[in-house]
Amino acid sequence: MAQNEVFDIEGPAGRLEAILMHAEGPPVAAGVVCHAHPLHGGMMHFKVVFRAAKALQEHGVAALRFNFRGVGRSEGVHDAGRGEQDDVRAALAEVQRRFPALPLVLGGFSFGSSMALRVGVQDPRPQALFALGFPVSMVPDVSFLEDCRKPRLFVQGAHDAFGDARQIGDLVSRLPEPKSLVVVRDSDHFFAGHLEDLQRAVGLWIAGHPWG
Repeated sequence: MAQNEVFDIEGPAGRLEAILMHAEGPPVAAGVVCHAHPLHGGMMHFKVVFRAAKALQEHGVAALRFNFRGVGRSEGVHDAGRGEQDDVRAALAEVQRRFPALPLVLGGFSFGSSMALRVGVQDPRPQALFALGFPVSMVPDVSFLEDCRKPRLFVQGAHDAFGDARQIGDLVSRLPEPKSLVVVRDSDHFFAGHLEDLQRAVGLWIAGHPWG
């Protein structure tokens, strides 16, 4: 039976609280999943974050969830998305230290998806990226995405208040390949009532080993 391991990461602003969801057997990759906005209740135990990590775990990927600075037992204070990118880098360093021979995957939900993409398009360590409920309307400048050619998955609720089906479709259509977009019908930003659809979308993408 797959096990969870609770520990602290040494982050740039102090301790970062983390949970590593080990794969059932020998892992094929390792991943980091970032949570929603810290000032609006976001934390690593949020359902969308857990379901995404579970999808990774079920397909042989060791999945790390962590609390951004100032959330739960994590030290430091919210830094409006600047220091949080360094938190993401610290989480990547931890999974790379634990699984040095494996490809890395990076993603997140809402604010966490923005942090993951901002780091992931430039950092050479993650080889595939995913964004769940990407807050299109809250990210006025998406030019940082335009030159990224790592495999990327976007999963969005059709009625997401921060980026509906049309908005996410317009964004993804402008991005270079390889990319995938799954729009969950009748779903809101939080995938309420559609968590199984979210988990399935992430699982199917991961099952294809996008890093390879």
